[in-house]
Amino acid sequence: MPNPLAAFMRRVRTRAPEAKQSRVAPVIALHMQGRAVWTPRDYAALAEEGYRRNAIAYRSVRMIAEAAASLPWLLYDGDRELSEHPLLNLIERPNEGQSGADLFESWYSFLQVAGNSYMELVEVDGGPRELYVLRPDRMKAVPGRAGWPEAYEYSVNGRVVTIPCGGRSPVLHMRLFNPLDDYYGQSPLEAAACAIDIHNAAGGWNKSLLDNAARPSGALVYKGGEAGANLSEDQFERLKRELAENYQGAANAGRPLLLEGGLDWTSMGLSPKDMDFIEAKNAAAREIALAFGVPPMLLGIPGDNTYANLREANRAFWRGTVLPLAGRTARALTQWLGARYEGKLRLWYDADQVDALSADRDALWARVARADFLSDAEKREAVGYGRTREIRTEGPSTS
Repeated sequence: MPNPLAAFMRRVRTRAPEAKQSRVAPVIALHMQGRAVWTPRDYAALAEEGYRRNAIAYRSVRMIAEAAASLPWLLYDGDRELSEHPLLNLIERPNEGQSGADLFESWYSFLQVAGNSYMELVEVDGGPRELYVLRPDRMKAVPGRAGWPEAYEYSVNGRVVTIPCGGRSPVLHMRLFNPLDDYYGQSPLEAAACAIDIHNAAGGWNKSLLDNAARPSGALVYKGGEAGANLSEDQFERLKRELAENYQGAANAGRPLLLEGGLDWTSMGLSPKDMDFIEAKNAAAREIALAFGVPPMLLGIPGDNTYANLREANRAFWRGTVLPLAGRTARALTQWLGARYEGKLRLWYDADQVDALSADRDALWARVARADFLSDAEKREAVGYGRTREIRTEGPSTS
């Protein structure tokens, strides 16, 4: 009986030299070609427990998304900075319902929550017209023969829209690194899932304690006058009913417990001090912030003395988390959208508009100003500006 895998690999080895692709990609796609591959985790549970129910994760995602989306965009054609261009207009006004900041806030938020972000380009008459961010839990990659997605399926309410890929793909998929998946990224929420569960459980425990009149669990022990004496059935039921009606719940907080003869209260739970309740919750909060790359000081988490002051923490947040994320997006957009216009276009962010980095910027400008061996043009280039600046407008390429 012929071996289909051996025959397939023979076809791969005899493929024409001009078909450029990875040697191992066909093997990756062999068992799933043409079939959609779902995200291998419960996105809804991560979003519910992590983003919607945990204040630390929620604030971390918001801080990263809002900071990165607030960065102004710069566009270069070679070394020349363009102040006007259709690509800049598209990014500033991506569609009728969103501004550029709103679009990229959704883009960065999905990347933090799901590890994946998808952006769709709508073209009219061969020219880019609108951009939309798509929900990652509704997207499925359909692997092709080369191992890369040949299409994406977007599913809503039982309806499926297939978006083909190839050449100039209408979908940009950016993902965070995932060592165990070929098609989907890993979100910071996944890495922080254990700490989020601990933090949420601590909050739930505190809520339950308040609902129980801020009293820990315990037992009423009957110590009758005779050895081995027990409450009668009627006495036992009456005692349970009175406890439930008169002493349990937040409405009965502070009401004294009236014990009849022979009854004694014995605590059966560990106190918050015994469990080191507050410190355990703060430790979980710091671990969540660590997964997202947000300094705990910016989130108001006590007990973190890593940074000398709030300004230093804010600068570390921008340098270590926000700018690298914005840089990845700029490079992805350049490769995805730049080829649709004439010229050698390159998108980048304008870090000079970030107040948190003003001290770094002032120090750089002071060092460059003292460099007498540099010309004015070289000084401009050293501080991130091109040697020349040209105002130019380009139309979309019709090729």
